[in-house]
Amino acid sequence: MAPMISWVDSANTGDTDFPLENLPYGSIHAEEDDHLHAVVAIGDQMLDLTQAERDRVFTLSDAAQDDLFFMGDWDEVMGRGPDLWAALRARLTAALTAGSDQAETLRPYLRPRHGARMALPFYVTEFTDFYSSFDHASNVGVMFRGFENALPPNWLSMPIGYNGRASSVVASGTPVTRPWGQTRAAEAELPALAPSARFDFELEMGAVIGVNRVGPLSVAEADKMIFGYVLLNDWSARDIQAWEYVPLGPFQSKATATTMGPWIVTAAALVPFRRPVPARKRAVLPHLVEPFPSLYDIDLSVTLTPEGKAPSVITRTNTGHLYWSAAQQVAHHASSGCPMRVGDLLGSGTVSGPEPEMRGCLLELGWGGKEPVTLDSGDTRTFLEDGDTVTFHGAAQGAGYRVGFGACSGQLKPALSNPWKTT
Repeated sequence: MAPMISWVDSANTGDTDFPLENLPYGSIHAEEDDHLHAVVAIGDQMLDLTQAERDRVFTLSDAAQDDLFFMGDWDEVMGRGPDLWAALRARLTAALTAGSDQAETLRPYLRPRHGARMALPFYVTEFTDFYSSFDHASNVGVMFRGFENALPPNWLSMPIGYNGRASSVVASGTPVTRPWGQTRAAEAELPALAPSARFDFELEMGAVIGVNRVGPLSVAEADKMIFGYVLLNDWSARDIQAWEYVPLGPFQSKATATTMGPWIVTAAALVPFRRPVPARKRAVLPHLVEPFPSLYDIDLSVTLTPEGKAPSVITRTNTGHLYWSAAQQVAHHASSGCPMRVGDLLGSGTVSGPEPEMRGCLLELGWGGKEPVTLDSGDTRTFLEDGDTVTFHGAAQGAGYRVGFGACSGQLKPALSNPWKTT
């Protein structure tokens, strides 16, 4: 099928992340009225839906007075459910297609994407982080428990996760401050309070829930609840985690920040890129059976940029390497009767592939600090240094077009001076 053609010329180049086939959703801080505006990316532009709705030049035919975009975020749209999601996507596609009779009406509501200050596109009600990459879990297990005990006994039977902090999810571009925490050196008897010396990124894909439901749910039902997907960097303090995680798992080590990419790529836009989960190494229980392909073929990459120096691509991988899909994660999450709510954010966990260059964090890339990563600048890294900027990109490649996520980026700032120091 030939690529779709928009009257926004920059959407037709073939190498943009945001062709007509994509139309991802975001929010910006609009300087003219100090208000959030809901926007849709198209080529190198954004369609300002909040302003277009205020002026009543863009509405849904059955919801002309609904004020879907009044607040400038996507919460209202998400909560209306799949029928409205489909109607909105169809309406936007028709309005932005070449030859649309709305082209001249909507053209004044285009804004340049470059330089826009992006915001979180929805209110994050809950955050759950999973551990769904077989290669990542195996690598980490080998490092800390040895080859024979690499995977926990339950890992092949269910998506393992933990409930994180929704309050620490931040928008792409927000600086991240190196955290303080308790760590214990291998030779020490007692812990010390100090800035994390082994701070890391985690390359993840996040699923955004757009329906309130109480489980149990099938995987098919869970899949229909996913509004879209975002890039996630779930920053991790490895030294803090090593001391605190027994017996209840990550706590402060994962509470510093989770950086969310600026664009929600809708589940509908990713349908052409579906692929099945890998062959099961152990039969799954009925509530986790995949009734149709529920993973996606999305290429991911990570760029590390030391302050004042050139960027280096340090890993490339693909979400198709995940062992558990987001729909399976949702179904398992809800299996106990746990309510799933509009705005729930589910992280995939670090996405790694089977080859060394496909590892999704420095812990793996540098094998626990034993094999430093060499950057294009000649600098080396075992873990992140102050001033480093980490940027994620992701895109699914179609025939003559790609469906991309833009850039998810954050710079690491030095730790605060000791706030507990007494004078």
